[in-house]
Amino acid sequence: MDNEDDKKFRFNLREWAGAIGDYGTLIPIVFGVVAVTDMQLGPILFFFGLSYIAAGLYYKLPMPVEPMKAIGAVAIAGNLHAMEVAGAGILTGVILIVVGLTGTMKMIKNAVPESIIRGIQLGLALALLAVAWDFVAQDAAVGLTAIAIILAFTFLPVPDVSSLVVFAIGLVIGIVSRGVPAIAFLSWPGLAVPSLSDFTGGFLVGTVPQIPLTLANSVLATSLLITDLFGRRVPEDKIVTTVGVMSLAASPFGGFPMCHGAGGLAAQYRFGARTGGSNIISGVILLLIAFFFASPESAQLVPYGILGALLFFTSLQLLRSSVQTDNKLFTFLTGLIAFLVNIAAGFLIMLIVFWVKRMVFNHRED
Repeated sequence: MDNEDDKKFRFNLREWAGAIGDYGTLIPIVFGVVAVTDMQLGPILFFFGLSYIAAGLYYKLPMPVEPMKAIGAVAIAGNLHAMEVAGAGILTGVILIVVGLTGTMKMIKNAVPESIIRGIQLGLALALLAVAWDFVAQDAAVGLTAIAIILAFTFLPVPDVSSLVVFAIGLVIGIVSRGVPAIAFLSWPGLAVPSLSDFTGGFLVGTVPQIPLTLANSVLATSLLITDLFGRRVPEDKIVTTVGVMSLAASPFGGFPMCHGAGGLAAQYRFGARTGGSNIISGVILLLIAFFFASPESAQLVPYGILGALLFFTSLQLLRSSVQTDNKLFTFLTGLIAFLVNIAAGFLIMLIVFWVKRMVFNHRED
């Protein structure tokens, strides 16, 4: 019989599958940032690996570690260089730690209705579906085959380790077409101190759009999804604090700002992760890559069709949670704005609408 610690940390095939399944939300952004900026893959993956392991040990359940998407999108668009990314990550980390330690996150949660959080889940699910479609369209044969394999496991009387199978197929395809990547040892990350202009540019272009996205998706939506999937209550102030610590620790040393996220959690759960063991597996894999295979060639190994298939089923997991709402109209409108504009806009616009509506009706009643 398993004891309580065994339940918190398992390392079976399902946990391995859940660990791999989460990479679909990590790899495209990280590799895109490395391709466009002068950031190095090794230090980025090094801090991701450490953070995965630390989050698994701390929360004792699957807890995704993802690149901050707003900062990542701006960097990939060419509007942030490496030192500005560091500045944005440091400032974002400090702000989030203050929010968590001062009890401000509890006030934010009390001000946000659950229907808007569900809408954020819906908007993220739609966004992931769009990305999945784009990835599969780039590599249709591989992507559709991967989707078929994952679907087949749903009906087979065996553990669902479909993410392991399709990821292995992707690696084989990558090695056959591009060759085995050369061994590239990690250069130990050095301290990078951003200048005042780096902090200013990073804050205006990176931190400002990232904060509402982090509060909505990485904290509120993730906490709610943990309750949906595991029946556990993880306080939002704890989540926002660990997000801040991860980014503050990594950003000055060549790492990329990190967060948790409902999409990554949905991916872990959909493909089998149920304990903190999946996080430890993810972290160890990323550390091995960081120490020995963090070359530009490694970033091109896994076909985008494989990543698209993983993202497709991740989005479906999020859709299942988003429909558990107490106000379908608010959830739908939040999700629609989040998808068509961005998550931060959906969160802020519908939050304003909610409170204006409440104040108007309260005034009429008085």
